[in-house]
Amino acid sequence: MKLLEGKTAIVTGASRGIGKAIALCFASEGCNVAFTDLFEDENMKATEAELLAMGVKAKGYASDASNYNDTERVVNQIVEDFSGVDVLVNNAGITKDTLLMRMSEEQWDAVINVNLKSVFNFTKAAQRSMLKQKGGSIINLSSVVGVSGNAGQSNYSASKAGIIGFTKSIARELGSRGIRSNAIAPGFIITEMTGKIPEDARKAWEESIPMKRGGTPEEVAKVALFLASDLSSYVSGQVISVCGAMKT
Repeated sequence: MKLLEGKTAIVTGASRGIGKAIALCFASEGCNVAFTDLFEDENMKATEAELLAMGVKAKGYASDASNYNDTERVVNQIVEDFSGVDVLVNNAGITKDTLLMRMSEEQWDAVINVNLKSVFNFTKAAQRSMLKQKGGSIINLSSVVGVSGNAGQSNYSASKAGIIGFTKSIARELGSRGIRSNAIAPGFIITEMTGKIPEDARKAWEESIPMKRGGTPEEVAKVALFLASDLSSYVSGQVISVCGAMKT
């Protein structure tokens, strides 16, 4: 029996990177996957094809995660297409890094809206299905900088710290209905985003990590799998760092 056999998950921002790794990991354990991204592009089509090839039901949806009305529309469509939602992974996120003295209001608002408001949007819209079936797992992607902060990332850090507070509150609010809520705080993960960092800066990052390497999206996905499955049936309101002891 596969860990997520017969379950349906929504994974936001899953056309690439950590979100895609989570979607593929879930599918490998028998989970049907509805995933979203801002645009229906070649990345979305490729991800959908990979998921379908694994023998599960899968579909990509174009969605502006920062807009509640659009989110509600997409979640309602997913519930209709898949007959419910068992797992929600709030992964959609962006960065607009700069020192506070140079940060514009637009840079602040964009990061808060995509990273933090999207978590509110999808959780509020998806909870109806979970409440109806008296069970579900909500997994929110935070970050180690949401725990410890980081210079030049006040907007990103604030959004990720907000996700932690939201996660713990929802765990208390929905726990009596069989719905769990947890957060994952990745550290330096090797993705397309971190691939843009200059080589010398990347090596400096890796040297500062006790395990002396960056993590992989697949290593984050395995923790998400644990939280999505019944292996974590009594785990809720927690923040699990996936950082190679970078922050303890």
